[in-house]
Amino acid sequence: MADIVLDHITKRFPDGRVAVDDLSLAIADGEFVILVGPSGCGKSTTLNMIAGLEDITAGELRIAGKVVNHLAPKDRDIAMVFQSYALYPHLTVRRNMAFPLTLAKRPKEEINRRVEEAARLLGLTEHLDRRPAQLSGGQRQRVAMGRAIVRSPRAFLMDEPLSNLDAKLRAQMRTEVSRLQRRLRTTTVYVTHDQTEAMTLGDRVAVLRSGRIEQVGTPAELYSRPVSVFVAGFIGSPAMNFLPATLEHGELRTPFGPIAPDDRLRRLLHRWDGAAVGRRSLVVGIRPEHFEDATLPTVRDRPGPRFTITVDVLEPLGSDTYAYFTLKDDRAPAAGLAELAPGEAGLSGPAGQVVARLDPTSRLREGERAEIWLDTSHLHLFDPSTGRSLDAGPG
Repeated sequence: MADIVLDHITKRFPDGRVAVDDLSLAIADGEFVILVGPSGCGKSTTLNMIAGLEDITAGELRIAGKVVNHLAPKDRDIAMVFQSYALYPHLTVRRNMAFPLTLAKRPKEEINRRVEEAARLLGLTEHLDRRPAQLSGGQRQRVAMGRAIVRSPRAFLMDEPLSNLDAKLRAQMRTEVSRLQRRLRTTTVYVTHDQTEAMTLGDRVAVLRSGRIEQVGTPAELYSRPVSVFVAGFIGSPAMNFLPATLEHGELRTPFGPIAPDDRLRRLLHRWDGAAVGRRSLVVGIRPEHFEDATLPTVRDRPGPRFTITVDVLEPLGSDTYAYFTLKDDRAPAAGLAELAPGEAGLSGPAGQVVARLDPTSRLREGERAEIWLDTSHLHLFDPSTGRSLDAGPG
C-alpha cells in the first residue's frame, strides 16, 4: 500500500484548455478518497494522471514518496477499475481474473491461489468457469474488481465503476465496495458524479469545480459545513434550497418572513457585515429536512418561524413525504450556482421553488394551504458576490 500526493498538479491540453488547475491533495496510506463533481470538472482527468494515462503538464505526483510523473502505468503498481467492465468475452471468469498475473508470468500455483482468494472475497467462486455473457451486470463488475485485487497493488483507482448498473444493484454494490475496501485497506481513489456514492463510500470527499478542489473533507463536514453554494448545492439529495434574503438593521428578511438571528448567525453576520449599516443582500440555504408540518404534535411547541404556503406537489415515499411549494423569489443569483446542472440546487430550478422533507404522518394535501415550520438553527448563509459560506470566512 502507499500514500498518493498530488502537489500543484495541472493538466493543459494542446488546444490550451485547462482541465485540472493547480490541484493539491494528499491521500493517506489505506485511505478511501472520492473525487466528485459535475461533468467536465476534471475528476476523471485527475484519476488518469494518477494512473499514468494522461501526462502531467505541471506539478508533482508522488506515490509512496516516489515521484512518478514520467513512470509508465505498468511501473506505478496500481490497478484500475473502469466504468465499462472491460472483460474478455471469450475467457472464463477465472482466466479474466488471472490475466494480469498471467501477463506478468507469475507461477501457476500462485495465480490459482490469488484468483481463488479473490473469488471467495467477492462471492464469485461458483462462477469461475462461466463466461462474462452468462453473468449479471453486478457479477461482471465484481469480476473486473477481482482482476484488480489479484494483483495486490499499492492502490486502486476506480472510474465510475457502478454507473452502468441499475439503481437497486448500484446500492448493493456500494455496500460491497465499501466492505471490500475496509477489509483490504488498500489506498483507493474513486471517481463519481453521484453524490450519494460519494457520501456513503468515502473516508474523505474532494468536490471538484472547474478543475480545482472546491472543498475536501469527510462526508459529514461537506454536508453540515459546506464552504460555498456550489458544494452546498451539489451535496445532498434533495438538494439544499437557496433563496434571496437581505440583512437590514440586524434582522434577516427572507421570503419566509423576517428571522431574528440566533447567537451563531449573529456572530457570522457581524464577522461578514462588520459595522456596515443599511441593506445588504445575501443568500439563505435550507436543507429540506429542516422544514416540518407545523400542525404535527411534535412540532407545535418548537421555537421558530411558521409561514403559510400552498402545496404544489406531494411525493409520498413511505419513510418521508416531499412537499414542493413556491415562494416569491427576486432571484439574486450567487456565484457558483450557475455551474450546477438544473435540479442540483434550488436556484437552478423554477423560480422560488422549495422542497421540504416532511414526516410521513403529515396530512398536507396538494393544492391546499398549509402551515410550515422552519428550524432556523440550521440555516446556511452565503455571500452572493463570492458564493462563499459566511461560516467559511473569506476565501
